[in-house]
Amino acid sequence: MLLLLTCIILLIAGYYVYGTFVEKVFGIDRSRPTPAITEADGVDFVEMPTWKVFLIQLLDIAGIGPIFGPILGALYGPQALLWVVFGS
Repeated sequence: MLLLLTCIILLIAGYYVYGTFVEKVFGIDRSRPTPAITEADGVDFVEMPTWKVFLIQLLDIAGIGPIFGPILGALYGPQALLWVVFGS
């Protein structure tokens, strides 16, 4: 249980530390149009509603998770948890 809590804390801390670093290095300009708008071609660059973008991301994650997760956990156990924390 201690390992799980430590990993969760490290993920949260990494999110804020790395997010702040990336924001300082690259900057955020919310008025800048995305490539889906500037390079729209109807095939690779297509503007979509936000809910559809998140639905596609969820389906991509949920598709491989139930297959890969148990296999990885059965093979490596706690090392798999550490890989998720430090690999992301």
